[in-house]
Amino acid sequence: MVGMSAAHGHWQVSGKAQAVIVHVECGTQALAGAVHNAAKGRAPMLIFAGASPFTQHGEMTGSRNEFIQWIQDVHDQRGLVRGYMRYDNEIRTGRNVKELVHRAFQFALSQPQGPVYLMGAREVMEEEVAPTPDEALAWRPIDPPGLNPDMVATIGQALLDARRPLIVTSFVGRNPAAVAPLVALCEQLGIGLLESVPNAMNFPHDHDLYVGNQWNQPRLQQELDSADVILVIDSDVPWIPTVSRPAENARIFHIDADPLKEQMPLWRIRAQGVCRADARIALEQLLAWAQSRTISTEEIAGRCVFWKARHDQRQRQLLAAEAKPENGVIMPEYFVSRVRAAQTPEMIFVNEGISNYHVVFDHLDLVEPGTIFTSGGGSLGWNGGAAIGVKLARPDATVVALTGDGSFMFTVPSSVHWMARRYETPFLQIVFNNRGWKSPKLSTLAVHPEGWAAQAHQIDTSFEPSPDYVGIAAAAGGAWGRQVRHPDEVDEAIAEALAMVREHRRAAVLDVWLDHH
Repeated sequence: MVGMSAAHGHWQVSGKAQAVIVHVECGTQALAGAVHNAAKGRAPMLIFAGASPFTQHGEMTGSRNEFIQWIQDVHDQRGLVRGYMRYDNEIRTGRNVKELVHRAFQFALSQPQGPVYLMGAREVMEEEVAPTPDEALAWRPIDPPGLNPDMVATIGQALLDARRPLIVTSFVGRNPAAVAPLVALCEQLGIGLLESVPNAMNFPHDHDLYVGNQWNQPRLQQELDSADVILVIDSDVPWIPTVSRPAENARIFHIDADPLKEQMPLWRIRAQGVCRADARIALEQLLAWAQSRTISTEEIAGRCVFWKARHDQRQRQLLAAEAKPENGVIMPEYFVSRVRAAQTPEMIFVNEGISNYHVVFDHLDLVEPGTIFTSGGGSLGWNGGAAIGVKLARPDATVVALTGDGSFMFTVPSSVHWMARRYETPFLQIVFNNRGWKSPKLSTLAVHPEGWAAQAHQIDTSFEPSPDYVGIAAAAGGAWGRQVRHPDEVDEAIAEALAMVREHRRAAVLDVWLDHH
């Protein structure tokens, strides 16, 4: 879990495909939810696993010689992960290893990107082969597609003619180069920008056309309801129909490298135009189309005024929520605002705040591409390994992981903090400690607000007594840490933790006690 999450985090910052090596089928299963996260987060990486030797009497070099090699011999080892892979295969001879590896990476790096899996038995790995020329350049990923000219004109004209055009995205910012044309297109046509379950910094949060982000909040998103033309680009969950959805008469267009969502058995949005295209290329095409048209500046200004009013209203609400609590209980909005106050340009955030995902995005108020990431998946425990991967890719960065207490435990903190010390990748890990599983509780109450769980004193989601998160990290990797229980302690704790990471090169953990879940 930790190693593959580190590979995931490294790719998110470096843009370079990664490789992960594990031990046969048991190691494959030990990757656990990191496989899901890499698949859903479209992280290109090669997983290589050995396999139990296929001879047992010494017929070949590498034949079985340990008891475990019979126990670890299973049917269809590749099948353990096949549903998550862009490609899988078994290496049956050393003579075509290069060909299979290059083919696997070609799949991993072609849109839609994702993990690939190769396995090989020990006899094959022991095979002696003659050197052959490297032909990596002949295995380039498939060039990403753009929009056809007719669709460029159709979508562009719809956005131009709209009264309240809106773009919804989740992960345009995975490619930092796509953010600038997205901003320029919105400015050119007066389009509002709504993030839905964001995985990256997709749009400057201080921009007048930015109208917020949505997660699982049980309320109608007014921006969706008021838009008459909506462009969904790079989003797996643009809205939750049972909670918030576009107006019935809204025209919807959808652009994605994987518009069919081939790994999701059930997926559909009511779009009249669906296009398979790379986001950056498509946005540059739409921007060029818009710039070639004669546009009423008065009409565009009117749109901008409308979205700015929404933006300003939202900013006032966020600012009010950041007030220092007077009851002595730390609120996540206040705490994250103090992290923002301590922010410096080289900081990179990994966000696995779970029930506080939206709080982190809202109150960090980031403006630069490549400054925040989530896993893009739904398996908890990504943040610790990802922080190590980010630090390996960007040694100059101050890496800050924000995590729920449940996801802290899932991240395998004993391994994470040992690795942080072993590989000299210190980072700050902030634990939002509400002493329990808040998200499962909210999910239950959302479906049965008057049910037995709602009436129960507790529904078995409590972590009390709270584990010693600081002690775990200190024991495993010599990390520095402290509990933070009162608003008056927040600024000092953040400053001390950052100094430990930057000056003393030690990982740091802040165990921040919030109100009980």
